[in-house]
Amino acid sequence: MKTREALSKLSLLALRKRRQGLVKLLPPAAEILRGSLIERYLTCGNPNCKCARGERHGPVWYLSVTLGPGRTTGTIVPVHLLESVRRSIDNYHQLKEHLEKISDINRELLRRERKKSKA
Repeated sequence: MKTREALSKLSLLALRKRRQGLVKLLPPAAEILRGSLIERYLTCGNPNCKCARGERHGPVWYLSVTLGPGRTTGTIVPVHLLESVRRSIDNYHQLKEHLEKISDINRELLRRERKKSKA
């Protein structure tokens, strides 16, 4: 509700400029990745290996993605791609945040248009 109250105090021009500013901040669509990075340490099962004595292998980075209730998938992320994957996940969160703000502005603009139409 605070967002709507704050937006309702802005002029139409200010709302449109804010929306355009947010659009310019959107990360490139090709660099978006939804998921979570998980650091894992593994045991290989070889009884003569160091992991059998408690020194696990790793870290191994794993990308986990929830597809729906009770459905997840994932893949191991090679170390040389780790920073790229982190940036892409951050881009996803930025995109989502900016889209919510743009949607709030669009709802306010729609509300004003309906109000103007009724008058």
